[in-house]
Amino acid sequence: MHSAVFLIEFGAIILGLGLLGRFAARFQFSPIPLYLLAGLAFGEGGLLPLGTSEEFVAIGAEIGVILLLLMLGLEYTASDLVTNLKTQYPAGLVDMTLNAVPGALMALLMGWGPVAAVVLAGVTWISSSGVIAKVMGDLGRLGNRETPVILSVLVLEDLAMAVYLPIITALLAGAGLAAGSVTLAIALGVAGLVLFAAVRYGRLISRFVSSDDPEKLLLVVLGLTLLVAGVAQQLQVSAAVGAFLVGIALSEEVAEGAHNLLSPLRDLFAAVFFVFFGLHTDPSSIPSVLFPAMVLAVVTAGTKIATGYWAAKRAGVSAKGRWRAGGTLVARGEFSIVIAGLAVSAGIEPSLGPLATAYVLILVVLGPLTARFTEPVATRVIRYRQRRAEAGAGAVGEADQAAGIGTSTGTGTGTDTSTGTVPAPRADQDETDRLGRR
Repeated sequence: MHSAVFLIEFGAIILGLGLLGRFAARFQFSPIPLYLLAGLAFGEGGLLPLGTSEEFVAIGAEIGVILLLLMLGLEYTASDLVTNLKTQYPAGLVDMTLNAVPGALMALLMGWGPVAAVVLAGVTWISSSGVIAKVMGDLGRLGNRETPVILSVLVLEDLAMAVYLPIITALLAGAGLAAGSVTLAIALGVAGLVLFAAVRYGRLISRFVSSDDPEKLLLVVLGLTLLVAGVAQQLQVSAAVGAFLVGIALSEEVAEGAHNLLSPLRDLFAAVFFVFFGLHTDPSSIPSVLFPAMVLAVVTAGTKIATGYWAAKRAGVSAKGRWRAGGTLVARGEFSIVIAGLAVSAGIEPSLGPLATAYVLILVVLGPLTARFTEPVATRVIRYRQRRAEAGAGAVGEADQAAGIGTSTGTGTGTDTSTGTVPAPRADQDETDRLGRR
């Protein structure tokens, strides 16, 4: 009877997630907010709390996080990461400063303490690679000139996670300075070792894992990932970081084959993860943090747009491309929930989970909209300001003419004594004019 109830509950969850995903695809937006809402509906304080299947959902959620990070690692080669670190690190520093600081300040203003401030800084800092990749594909922008800039910012955020997650793990565990330093040193050492091995021996590793049989390739890659993730967690590094490093170590045909095989599993268990996070958030606790979540969403949407604009300008992208890059980076999603989930599990601040849920719900819906409309809205605003400036300059000229100012008066020597010349346009106005004509 117990197993029958489990099968009914878990089957209903998977079926419901599939229907929600189809609904989201029909209207071309991310299913993540729907998955979170489903978890809220069937979790603590929800409409119909789950019973026997909750423990299995928790295990599935942990696998979901591991697969999310593994698939992100498969997207990049070690040489790509090294190149991005060398050329785009200023963009990463600007990204961290502009987007992590608002989250930390909000936590301190709410009196949550320094540990919660570090956690919320990560929630507001990291963009959603999954949502952004889908949005760029849907909008047909994968070949745009600003796309490498966007991907560079995302890669740097992924690399930062390899350092950030061990720090968070140590802080949440209450480790002291010495223990936290050892954990960070281990994380950096392992990450550096894996990157070195991937650059120097990537082909040998891929050849060892490679197989013409999809079944054997799937089993070897998945087994290796779970094994490394477990060892990493045992060393207090982070299972997610271990999975990310495994993805980096695999390259070429192996990475492509593993990506194709693991994508359906990633989608399944990632959906379970979002549901699991919602299950542990009481819906009645969200209204009390909705206003600070909205304020934080508005502020950090603006800082992400500024980040993308600055990074694209530094790369020599045109003004329209700068606005597109900024608007595309707004979405938050899986990483923010992963970070908040660690804090919720540690029980450091009861309101942090609801705030992160509301924050992600707002930006995962707003993100695709800013990606689509930031550039045309910015163009219209600039054109409107340009017309206002031109109209104002014309009105001043007419008034000067009526008053007899700015006309040439003969002095008998043929000298022009005009005093009402129109000043030359400023350099920033030239930039505005160029954008307005595009």
